[in-house]
Amino acid sequence: MPIDTTLLDDLEWRGLVAHSTDRDALSEALATGSVRYYVGFDPTAPSLHMGNLLQIVTAMRLQRAGHTPYVLVGGATGLIGDPRDSGERTLNSLDTVNDWVRRVRGQIEPFLSFEGDNGATMVNNYDWTASLSTIDFLRDIGKHFPVNRMLARDVVKRRLEDGISYTEFSYVLLQSMDFLNLYRDHGVTLQFGGSDQWGNLTGGVELIRRADGGRAHAFATPLITKADGTKYGKTEGGALWLDPEMMSPYSFFQFWLNVEDEKVIELLKAFTFLSRAEIEELEATHAEKPFLRAAHKALAEQVTTLVHGAEETERIKAASAALFGGGELAGLGGETLGAALREAGAITVDGDPLPSVVDLLVETGLAKSKGEARRTIGEGGAYVNNVRVEDTDAVPARADLIDGAWLVLRWGKKKFAGVEVR
Repeated sequence: MPIDTTLLDDLEWRGLVAHSTDRDALSEALATGSVRYYVGFDPTAPSLHMGNLLQIVTAMRLQRAGHTPYVLVGGATGLIGDPRDSGERTLNSLDTVNDWVRRVRGQIEPFLSFEGDNGATMVNNYDWTASLSTIDFLRDIGKHFPVNRMLARDVVKRRLEDGISYTEFSYVLLQSMDFLNLYRDHGVTLQFGGSDQWGNLTGGVELIRRADGGRAHAFATPLITKADGTKYGKTEGGALWLDPEMMSPYSFFQFWLNVEDEKVIELLKAFTFLSRAEIEELEATHAEKPFLRAAHKALAEQVTTLVHGAEETERIKAASAALFGGGELAGLGGETLGAALREAGAITVDGDPLPSVVDLLVETGLAKSKGEARRTIGEGGAYVNNVRVEDTDAVPARADLIDGAWLVLRWGKKKFAGVEVR
């Protein structure tokens, strides 16, 4: 695989370099050979999320440019946790962390190639940390870390008044030791991570210099924020998880489809593999004809396909079209349809007997009253499973249930709701 000599320029154009060590040295390293690099993921939950996805996509960019990835899943650091801006982390048990390590590894593996000259390697820092004695750790690692520099870290300074445990305070030593270990055993000379990790990244670079006289590089990706500066990664239902069991692919697709207009081009650059020319074309269309939502659709399709696959993305698009009368509902399958309806708003009713259409329109909130529901049916504006309802006394039949459980009610062209029948 040829080395991409313009890789750093592309990363910067995509807004993916918030900080870096010596830029010229990093650019030269990336241009003159296959750099061995690493990115770490602490298993602090059973699934990765949006912020982790940015690191995965960045790792993919480097590998596609000919560089060699080492992916570290922190079975050791996950037991401790990097300091947060407020409050101590809840310490999870070894069994819990081991289970999350397994899950996280499984999520990362499909994104990278593990074959060829620059095939990826997966490592767990518990392997070299568990047997390390406290004395050896303090003598070999701790002696290289001036306390005044550790106290100067922003996250530590913010926590000093309220208190920070030595456990979290010493996290930087562990992550820096990971870089040193990978440098010594595997020739890894580059680490990247989120900008909130910058102190840890430079700590590793400095440890390699102090302990071995070696030279290493680091860069940090920016924190992805909303237009008002607040963090992404939280939705009404919780974090933007990659695990389809924790966040349905339909909900995942809808998140990207509905990002703010001000952020859509930035997210296209950071999270997709569309070329510069393709993104600039979408940017021009977005500026001239924002009502087409071309950039939003491209973003949702690209990222959902990356995470959940092309077939699932097509099912989601088909479900979205069908809910508004543009396709066949029955062929969608209960899982995809159910996720779409729950996202939009669905009610659950008893099926013995099934309520009338009028009652369902009121219960779902599509109609304010039974009188309004009857008028709408009389005017031809009410639909069940995309079939116009003509009888104001109509009651759905069991045979109408999609996948044996679902009804789709639509009010005009733009309002719909789901009914799950027990």
